[in-house]
Amino acid sequence: MKKAIKVPKNIDKDTERYLGALSEMHGETLKGIRENFILMNKKFDTVNEKLDSHTEMIGDLMKDVTILKEDVSVIKSGLKKKVDYDEFLSLVKRVQQLEAKR
Repeated sequence: MKKAIKVPKNIDKDTERYLGALSEMHGETLKGIRENFILMNKKFDTVNEKLDSHTEMIGDLMKDVTILKEDVSVIKSGLKKKVDYDEFLSLVKRVQQLEAKR
């Protein structure tokens, strides 16, 4: 919806031609900006889609990490019940000494 511009009657032909060229140039510039804006919106949409998929993947990975943490804690508690190798060697020597005295 363009507004009609009232042009004074005393403007000469050169000024009128110059203003027409400026108007056309301005219109072409705005058309280029509009096209680039549409392209940028499409690119932003694809980036948002990728970001959403990555967010879902991170959520799945966080679930896996919590499962791993639980498994490691179970293994850690199991290892605490086992005897250290050095302690085991010292116990073997003591048992051998006691058996030798018998």
